[in-house]
Amino acid sequence: MIGLIFGETNFPKKILKKIRKIKKKYLIIDLTKNKTFKRDTNCHSISIGQIGKIINTLKENNCKTVLFAGKVNKPNFSNLKLDLKGIYYIPRIIKASKIGDAAILKEIINIFKIEKIDTTNSLSFTPDLSLKRGVHTKVKPNYDDNADIKKAILTLNKLNSYSFSQGAIIRSKKIIAVEGTQGTQKMLQKIKNKEKKLSGVLVKFPKKKQDLRVDLPTIGLKTLIECKKAGLKGIVLKSKLNVCLDKKKLIKFANKNKMFIASI
Repeated sequence: MIGLIFGETNFPKKILKKIRKIKKKYLIIDLTKNKTFKRDTNCHSISIGQIGKIINTLKENNCKTVLFAGKVNKPNFSNLKLDLKGIYYIPRIIKASKIGDAAILKEIINIFKIEKIDTTNSLSFTPDLSLKRGVHTKVKPNYDDNADIKKAILTLNKLNSYSFSQGAIIRSKKIIAVEGTQGTQKMLQKIKNKEKKLSGVLVKFPKKKQDLRVDLPTIGLKTLIECKKAGLKGIVLKSKLNVCLDKKKLIKFANKNKMFIASI
């Protein structure tokens, strides 16, 4: 029995589809705002403040291993209903939330470890959703694109160790934007495209000190559409440390619009 701790985005749905296909026994802890998985008979919608209930539910169902997928947004701590373990552990979660949403997941993983519950990689059942090293489109990065990619990587490497940023946008060797707390989509929507010709790149790498079992940089068709609107020529990810949703649609869109998708 695997415990599935699900948050927002479509990634959890992809995992659940694969889990069902291989007929693996599972239990869902639904942390989504709108209770996305409530129709599943194996689903338990539990508040993040009810850590004790989450742990007990997992242990009662013999879930010794869990998998995290999807985004867990910072809750309104003043409105949380806490159980006894929630009261005990919540100060740690609040402290982690000040670093960023990903830090909340990391702290929950640490709590589970104390409770003797292991965490497996979010791509354990869906390795096909991660891009391997190489260029996956007809268009390849040229000399100028590679210079922008190099600049983006240097920019991300220089960020504070506890930065929440996964992405940087570079155009003509100039930093256009670095991802903030609102995420990649909001960052892209703020970029103004003043040129008809596509140029510049979005590089998305895992955060520093990130637990690579969870919260890997994720792109979907919407990400690529926003890149096109922003006038960017391509996206670069870290090989095997990414989640690429709707891969075929992404590559088809990129090829049609003369954009590139690469993993290094």
